Amino acid sequence: MKYLNLSIKEINKLLKDKKIKPIDLVNEAIENIEKHKEYNAYITLNKEEAIKKAKELEDKEVDNLFFGIPIAIKDNIITKNLRTTCASHMLDNFIPPYNATVIEKIKEKNMIIIGKTNMDEFAMGSSSRTSYFGPPKNPWNKNKISGGTSGGSATTIASRDLPIALGSDTGGSIRQPSAYTGIVGLKPTYGRVSRYGLVAYASSFDQIGPMTRNVYENALLLETIVGHDEKDLTSSKRETEDFTRLIGKDIKNMKIAVPKFFVSDIVDKEIIEKINQTIEILKKNGAIVDYVDMKYIENTVTLYQIIAMGEASSNLARYDGIRYGFSYENPKDINDLYLKTRKEGFGEEVKQRIMVGSYILSGENAKIYYNKALSIRDDIKKEFSRIFEYYDWIIGPTTTTTAYNLDDPMDDPSKAFMDDVLVIPANLAGLPGINIPIGFDKSNMPIGMHIIGNSFEEAKIYQLASLIEKELKLDLNPWKGEENE
Repeated sequence: MKYLNLSIKEINKLLKDKKIKPIDLVNEAIENIEKHKEYNAYITLNKEEAIKKAKELEDKEVDNLFFGIPIAIKDNIITKNLRTTCASHMLDNFIPPYNATVIEKIKEKNMIIIGKTNMDEFAMGSSSRTSYFGPPKNPWNKNKISGGTSGGSATTIASRDLPIALGSDTGGSIRQPSAYTGIVGLKPTYGRVSRYGLVAYASSFDQIGPMTRNVYENALLLETIVGHDEKDLTSSKRETEDFTRLIGKDIKNMKIAVPKFFVSDIVDKEIIEKINQTIEILKKNGAIVDYVDMKYIENTVTLYQIIAMGEASSNLARYDGIRYGFSYENPKDINDLYLKTRKEGFGEEVKQRIMVGSYILSGENAKIYYNKALSIRDDIKKEFSRIFEYYDWIIGPTTTTTAYNLDDPMDDPSKAFMDDVLVIPANLAGLPGINIPIGFDKSNMPIGMHIIGNSFEEAKIYQLASLIEKELKLDLNPWKGEENE
């Protein structure tokens, strides 16, 4: 029997009734991953340790819903004694001496880490094609991208290898690949989940979040990883809450805003059609839907690039070939060590972003570009606050297109600009956002809807997302009983 196709609650009951053991789940997950090996979802498998952990749990009490459940971890989240590479040659042999806070939390629940998933190098990219280890592939069509930067986590959930995974989201990196692969992925409110142990790209944007098969299990997983952490100075002191509490509640007379930019001609017609169909469902359930103008939305990608690249250039300065990671052998002097280590250790995309970021932060440029971008970022936050005075949610498409081909050129600046244009605004404002699958295009590739909520209103996001999921009843299994050719 395929136990991992069951719901978390069903698996939990089987474990409690002693009808299965954690080792059965681990063996099934490993079998699934090896069966789908060509999809390149993983950089490192934790096979031996996962089996060992599963056997250790056999005699323990099943005391929570995630007990014994296999979980995949994006490879920029630090795992003690388990290789963490950030999909970069710079860290391809790095074995961390400590765990990220979220890893400690999932270990407390006796989840079993099955492996580290593929991604864009240092989370820089929009398709996971900048990975030193080659790109993950989309289970719905192996010739297409799975999205980025959390492409490996999206691929393994969409492949039905296992039910839950963690990703990270700097500028759409959970929600965009979730849309491309037909899964549920949430970026929490900034500060909701500890960043301690998340390898930094852009510190004022980065957030760890849950990636799952459905809305309910996404809410459960979020509940497991949230909470204040003294090791993270940006960590919120909000108490842990029940994120499932509004699931099933009606939305009658609740108000939804659709920014006009989100449904303009930048978005493919097939996606707009699915969004409109879903809006009609929401209206039939009593919601009030208005199309609204929002200031600055069309400028968010430019602002994001200025701030994120500036922060990246600062964060990645630590990779100098001296303390950890790749180091160039036989340098002539210290400058040669720095130069050759970074030249050979970093990929092209990362080097480009470091160079642009260094320029942005140099001398007067910091005032002209970086400080100005921060000022406008505050205006964007205020604009979102204005909308949320009148509306419960903001919705729109998650992506402008469905997943595109792996061999499409990577040097098209307009394409790179548009990849994350619909999801970046939530990152700039620090707001929670979720992708929920709403259908397929004519080529059977998934289409996602993006729901943005007010700060710390993840439970309300799950309320709307679960209603959409229940109404649509989509079949989100790409295999349909056989391997997809």
